[in-house]
This record gives sequence, structure tokens and C-alpha cells, in this order.
Amino acid sequence: MPAIKTVTVIGVGLIGGSFALALRRNGYRGRILGVSSPATLERALGRSVIDEGRLLHEAVPQSDLVYMAQPVPVIVQQLEQVRAHAPRHALVTDAGSTKRAIVERARELFDGGPEFLGGHPMAGKEGRGVEIAEANLFDGATYALVPTGRSIPESQVLDEFLGWLNAMGCRARLMEPIEHDRIVGWTSHVPQIVATGLAAAIGGGLPGSRDLEIAGDGLRDMTRLAASPYEVWAGILQTNQGVIDDALCAVISELEALRAALKSDGAAKHFERAQALRARLKGN
Repeated sequence: MPAIKTVTVIGVGLIGGSFALALRRNGYRGRILGVSSPATLERALGRSVIDEGRLLHEAVPQSDLVYMAQPVPVIVQQLEQVRAHAPRHALVTDAGSTKRAIVERARELFDGGPEFLGGHPMAGKEGRGVEIAEANLFDGATYALVPTGRSIPESQVLDEFLGWLNAMGCRARLMEPIEHDRIVGWTSHVPQIVATGLAAAIGGGLPGSRDLEIAGDGLRDMTRLAASPYEVWAGILQTNQGVIDDALCAVISELEALRAALKSDGAAKHFERAQALRARLKGN
């Protein structure tokens, strides 16, 4: 018998909706309940992402798996309510983009009863909302698993959840919350800030409506992340400020050094280091 008969997705947007669609694509036959705003639930039902929309206190008590896919501050705020309503056998997990604040709060709340396992699928798009959710969004993605202790607790529900992640094509990686936030600060958060700054600077430097007619694909590639709305990033920037600041200082220092090197023949070493990083990325 399957351990997960009912899943509740709290936050049926891009990530939560994609998780639900991926479950269905890979053969999940149980119920999927959604907790979101009425407008979001209507769109999710229209796309058959969920079976029913419910309020949190109605859905969570019925659930074997609770998947929290909201902004990080909202997850932190709602953990206590989810803990209060979740059955003792249930697994509560999240998809927040930073982990320290979430896991620290979960350590305070989850002691016996339902288990908590922090998570973060390294997948996404520039937009938001259930309208652009995809069943294959997690295919080939690294999926960070961040437990409240040093190891993942054993349970039938958790084993089945890990099996679904594997069926979706995810590559699970066990991490500590501080390690996770340090790495994604460099690999995800700072690229977003740099793309935002670059696009804002070019927009100010080339304000004419026809100036970008001769822009090449390089600019489009470099500014792809700049399409992301601030609402998606506000909580991430708030909960990983220290790492982001350190990484931004390093980027600014590198740009200043490269700027100085343009006056001589010293720019080559900067290009070489950049090419080495690019080669490492292509190998992963």
C-alpha cells in the first residue's frame, strides 16, 4: 500500500504546481489538495494541477505529505500552523530558496509527531504562477535536502517521497542549511543581482526605444534573469543578506580589477578564470 495517499501543496505557483504535475506525470494516483488564494486555486483547478482547493486547516489534517512552496518568510511564518494540524505520521517539506531560517524554525517546532525535511529544487523560470508550471520542470535538477538533524529520518512516507523525486529525474543532495545558503548565494542569488544591475544600467545608458534593435543574443542571455519580479526575490534577499553581500563585494572587486586591466594587457587572466568556471559548469 502506498504511504502517501493525500498530498497538500501550500502555494500552488510555479514550483508547487510543477511538483504536483510531476507527481501526476510519474504515476501518482492519490489526491492532491491545494492551499492558495482563491484566484490561484481556480487557475490550478482549471489546469488539473490539483484535485481540490482547501483552507490550510482543512487540508493539512488529511495529508500524508505537505509540500510548502511559498516565499521563505511565509514558510517560516506558517510552519507553526502546519505543525499544529499535520498528522503524526506525515512528512512536511518545503521548497524555499534559502534554508537556514526555515530549518532553524522547524527545529524549534518539530520534535516528535510529523517529520520535517527542508528541500530546495534547483529549478525555475523567470516568471511566476501556476500558469507556467510544468511537469518536467525538475527533470535533471539537483534537489537539495536539508534535514533538521545531521541525517534524514527514516519513515515510509519519507522513503516514498524520495522515490517520487527520483522518478521526477531529480538528483538529491544532502546538505547543511548554512552550506546550502552559502552555495546558492554565489550560484543563484548573486547572478540574479548582477543581471538586474546590468539590465538597469544598460536601460539607463540606452534609453532610446530603437537603441536595442542591434542588441545581440549575448545581451539577451546575460539579462534573462532580469525578467524575474522583485516579489519573488524579496524574501530570498532578506534571508541571505550576509552571503549575498560577500559575494557581491567579490564581483565588484573583480570588475574593478578587470576595468583597471583594460588599460594594459592584463585582462587575459580574467577571461581565463571566467572560461575555467564556464567549463566546470558545462561539466555538471
